[in-house]
Amino acid sequence: MTGSPRVVVADDQALVRAGFRMILASDGIEVVAEAVNGTEAVEAVRRTRPDVVLMDIRMPELDGLEATRRILTGAPGEPRVLMLTTFDLDQYVYAALEAGASGFLLKDVTPEQLVAAVRLVRSGDALLAPAITRRLVERFARPGLAATSTHRDLSALTPRELEVLSLVARGHTNTELAAQLHLSEATVKTHVARILGKLGARDRVQAVIAAYETGLVRIGNDQNCP
Repeated sequence: MTGSPRVVVADDQALVRAGFRMILASDGIEVVAEAVNGTEAVEAVRRTRPDVVLMDIRMPELDGLEATRRILTGAPGEPRVLMLTTFDLDQYVYAALEAGASGFLLKDVTPEQLVAAVRLVRSGDALLAPAITRRLVERFARPGLAATSTHRDLSALTPRELEVLSLVARGHTNTELAAQLHLSEATVKTHVARILGKLGARDRVQAVIAAYETGLVRIGNDQNCP
């Protein structure tokens, strides 16, 4: 995907919006609209068709979770959504990931992390901090939920695809996967795409949820999560 990402920033705090706009602009990333609540965010996305939305979870009138649900309705050209939160264990984060968000950021991220996150999710990847992902799943996932249909999906994966999924669930990027499995990044991307297709997952985040909820990756046995 060529060109710089086009971003909508949705947050009820003017200083946060201004700070994010300044940081992104310094790296050539255009903020095409700002929103102070979820209703404005949905309207801004429909109007500007951005690549990425930085979405605060807690906003007046319409919160970021419901706004994300309304934005990610399966319409063509839908953006990637990065949730913004002050708490790394916010109870709404897991629900946001289930709704199709591509990850989340704490509001105290460094400028470099913010820019990298926007570019990462715009490229089709997901922002999965291993330790936070593990704690989210440990606290909010419900093992056995819809187990029959999900296990059927997992049974369709090849041994190599199961290996790739388990590493994705531990937070590895495509570059790290390629190095660990001695494969090209193009081959890794092909494996990931096939996994998503077989699981019926929108992106890596939903695949990770399936990996934990089905027991492919278990809390407490993940040596890569601090």
